[in-house]
Amino acid sequence: MSRRLFIAGNWKMNLSPIEASTLATSLSMATKSLRHADIAVAPTSLALTSVVGALKDSGIHVASQNHHLEPSGAFTGEVSAEMLKTTGCAYALVGHSERRQIFGETDELINQKVHAAFRAGLLPILCIGETLTQREDGSAESVVSEQVLKGIDGLTAAQVAATTLAYEPVWAIGTGKTATPEEAQSMHAFIRSVLAEKFPSFVAEEVRIQYGGSVKPHNAAELLTQPDIDGALVGGASLKVDSFVGILQATLENTQ
Repeated sequence: MSRRLFIAGNWKMNLSPIEASTLATSLSMATKSLRHADIAVAPTSLALTSVVGALKDSGIHVASQNHHLEPSGAFTGEVSAEMLKTTGCAYALVGHSERRQIFGETDELINQKVHAAFRAGLLPILCIGETLTQREDGSAESVVSEQVLKGIDGLTAAQVAATTLAYEPVWAIGTGKTATPEEAQSMHAFIRSVLAEKFPSFVAEEVRIQYGGSVKPHNAAELLTQPDIDGALVGGASLKVDSFVGILQATLENTQ
């Protein structure tokens, strides 16, 4: 089955609302001829409204980086998925390795956030991936399988199919190291097989699995032509128009 590629940029804690709006406007203009793939960007919560406005009618979607599991309440400093939906967000990043490692988010909490995203009408991008130690000790597949199954626990088959999974080996995020195309393809195929064992066949066929971890224009084509890699979750390279566009241009090989 041919799945439409999905390229998302995670801007992390960078750019003021004005800077984010400027970048979004530039991306909108620079990607007009590259809409063969779905595109999304994830600015900070503070910049969501300005970025949504800058991308109006562009076809580029906006994602949030994090949200609380409750719709409202006495949770100082938090933002709910329902609030994010009102800004014009379409997607919600959930379970990024930085949230897991720095903020101690567990699989159980992440699962609650996945459900919260669907409750609010956002499509989750569930991030998964092993550390270097886990890869070296041979537990990478068991770790990733557990993250996937716990993250989607309680979802309907249709909801799982609508969830984007972003496989990001922790050892490759922001390090300049990248899994080889063969390593990435092997894990993506494994993830799809995990879903195929638990759900009706359409789920594994339809779900999109992105690769993340130092994706750059020079390595994007090799990664994105792998049969089970359906896009990329891009970090630092998404903060510059030329590099993000270069990654999108690399996806053309996958669609021709």
